[in-house]
Amino acid sequence: MIQTSLTRSFGLTTPVVGAPMAGVAGGALARAVSAAGGLGMIGVSGAVPTEYVTEQCAIAAGLPFGVGLMAWVLPDRPDLLDATIAARPALVSVSFGDPSPWADRLHAAGIPVAVQVNTTADVHRAVAAGADLLVAQGTEAGGHTGHRATLPLLQEALTLTDRPVLAAGGIATGSGMAAALVAGAAGVWIGTALLACPEGLGTPAARARVCGASGDDTVLTRAFDVAQRLAWPQRWPGRALTNVFSRTWHGREDELLADDAASQRVVQARISGDLDQAPVYAGEAVGLVTAERSASDVVRELDAGAQRALRAAADLLA
Repeated sequence: MIQTSLTRSFGLTTPVVGAPMAGVAGGALARAVSAAGGLGMIGVSGAVPTEYVTEQCAIAAGLPFGVGLMAWVLPDRPDLLDATIAARPALVSVSFGDPSPWADRLHAAGIPVAVQVNTTADVHRAVAAGADLLVAQGTEAGGHTGHRATLPLLQEALTLTDRPVLAAGGIATGSGMAAALVAGAAGVWIGTALLACPEGLGTPAARARVCGASGDDTVLTRAFDVAQRLAWPQRWPGRALTNVFSRTWHGREDELLADDAASQRVVQARISGDLDQAPVYAGEAVGLVTAERSASDVVRELDAGAQRALRAAADLLA
């Protein structure tokens, strides 16, 4: 069994955390990750009611699970934090903004706090806020992310704090997980590897699109946020599968702000499931996801592959 500070702190049998992907990572996906010995996370966007938080956490209850919140959302939606604390998760991540206004309340409730970081300034801010766990999220990651690559960011974060740091972005195999652990990560934070899992909230069509994509088929863009008139801070664009909409509008976001017809196409596409116009967020490791598999199987295979890779790495010293 691979043991790290992460597994010891949360009673896990593998240092794998399921990323809190809003709109994909609900209670069923979190439960499946946790059932395999990892820590499943539930993603919470600013568009959901508090009942969603309560319902999804109830699905994962009985196993350790976490909840992911967006710092930039919480000033207008403190009720999401209230509902999260009431659900008593094992971990709460507060990312994409300043975590300090929320960390004290979580700590007062006895809940450890994780913070995703995308720059060294983010690392310093997370440490100052009292984060118990940092997640070095590289630009390879799917969904909203920064501009630095995972491995350099991970290494630099490890020099800046003695707190556990997880690696996120571009990890979808056991060998990739082993590489992060050897580099010093206390675990891995995986999202794209779970996108085709039937326990997720994504549609069958979205899962099929993921399984058919290669690692060359993603784009880091603000176009989908601009089209939906979302208030995501500009420093965090979203990595998604390329489609008709992104090929048309990526790099033309200023024009898109004034084009209400194009905006409505994306809004309606998300309702109708038109994936030529609506986003499917996925990272650069998407080419390694080729079939639908249970999240529990994905986690177990990651762990087994990482163990094999770590044993092989040890042989290099012989």
